[in-house]
Amino acid sequence: MASYTTAAILVLPLLALIAQSLLPDTEVFSHLFDTVLLDYVINTVSLILLVIVFCLLIGVPLAFLLANYSFTGSQFFNWGLLLPLAMPSYVMAYIYTDWLEYAGPVQRFLRDVFAWQTKQDYWFFEIRSLFGAAVVLSFVLFPYVYLIVKTAFKEQSQSLTQAATMLGKSPITVFWQVSLPLARPAIAIAASLVAMETLADFAAVSYFAVNTLTTAVYDTWLSYGSLTAASKISVLMLLMVFLFISLERFSRNKQRSYQTSKQAQNKRLTGYRNWLAFSVCMLVLVLAFLLPVIYLAKMAFTYKEQALNSDFFQFGFNSLSLSLIVAFICVVLALVVVIGKRFNQRLAGVMPMRFASSGYAMPGTVLAIAVLIPLTLMDHSLNDYLVSLGQKPIGLIFTGTIFAIIFAYVIRFIAVAIGSVESSYERMPPSLDQASFTLGRNRYITMVKVHFPLLKRGAFTAALLVFIESMKELPAALLLRPFNYDTLATYVFQYVSDEQLELASMAAISIVIAGLLPIILLNRSMERYQH
Repeated sequence: MASYTTAAILVLPLLALIAQSLLPDTEVFSHLFDTVLLDYVINTVSLILLVIVFCLLIGVPLAFLLANYSFTGSQFFNWGLLLPLAMPSYVMAYIYTDWLEYAGPVQRFLRDVFAWQTKQDYWFFEIRSLFGAAVVLSFVLFPYVYLIVKTAFKEQSQSLTQAATMLGKSPITVFWQVSLPLARPAIAIAASLVAMETLADFAAVSYFAVNTLTTAVYDTWLSYGSLTAASKISVLMLLMVFLFISLERFSRNKQRSYQTSKQAQNKRLTGYRNWLAFSVCMLVLVLAFLLPVIYLAKMAFTYKEQALNSDFFQFGFNSLSLSLIVAFICVVLALVVVIGKRFNQRLAGVMPMRFASSGYAMPGTVLAIAVLIPLTLMDHSLNDYLVSLGQKPIGLIFTGTIFAIIFAYVIRFIAVAIGSVESSYERMPPSLDQASFTLGRNRYITMVKVHFPLLKRGAFTAALLVFIESMKELPAALLLRPFNYDTLATYVFQYVSDEQLELASMAAISIVIAGLLPIILLNRSMERYQH
């Protein structure tokens, strides 16, 4: 019963969002529909397609290279190419805009070298554009493609490529005609994840002034105050998310039929091929992670006196306490639903866990709107009830406090905790339960005496991952934060929007460092899997 209750509470905002979107049309939505909504949809679809193409162009060749060959530095690049995941997209957007705009160092250098006087003397692509936003997001998101497709390449049957080689095919022909077609399901999975992340991004597209559906939800709620119109746009985004999830699930089923096991020794590259492979990997890593981090660290050191102010410590404390609370709640609720599944392996036991995990696919802005609907209703109902009793209303205790942020974060990140705890449970043989029952212990005693001691590591990992994700979350915090309450993410984004990242550089580098931890954990997990 506890797992059903947990799932019902967590899925309630989604149901409320759908119900709110079905309310009669509003003037705001009709106005948006008649004027800018089509442009928002076109921008969103164009951005998603561009980011997918760029991510595939970067991620697939790197995945093939590191899955099949060894060269100087390949052991480091195997996990080092995941590092860009730790970089917030809005920080990356600020840095590349600073470098590539007309007054930036790149264009100044070109003007000095070629004696160009004005902008009319040469062409340079506009960084503050849809194309610029796609490039920046690709630097942050290509590791999804690299990680998933590399695993697919490593699991392909070695005999197929050997047979193609014996038939006289060159390595490039083998790649195009054998390896790449076999990896298509994995590529589709990676493309789906990239599409969902791009759809959910708010900060980078907002900085580049690219109007997408995510920014439309944000503007509709904050500028027009129309919950119904924001809900309608949110449901439109959910339909796109559902499409991407369906594609991802279909591709996973296809992948199962293609995969065969093999673990062959990577071929050693020598001579110029060795250094060419090293240079390509290093170039991507430098552009997507090392240069931005060095720039950020230099900025933090230069402006350390301004950056280490009372706001940094206050908002750092807010982020820390908020993330700790969310991590604790997520782990407890994850244990509830996963234990429910452990003792009931049928569909009735699995469904609460699936429903509870559904919030992870929701973009932050959509989730914020979904959470606002039931909490606003609860606030008004509670105040009306107190007034009917002759008492003073107590105000907005749900939407006007950090309760709303905590609720939204739990819905968004409990899937991470469930995944980690479930993984630990799957390594625990059912014979342990049977032995405990045979000794006369009931489910409660079995859970406390047998399960919990063995789940400690998985629960700790779950708490750590949720903690890190909560530290970085931005869109939901922007929409749901109480008055005069900021986190490190919202603090950095405000300064990025004001073109003053240097004043929040210490907070930005703190978020990057925090983001490195899950990457290290992910790498260690992959190494254990491979061995």
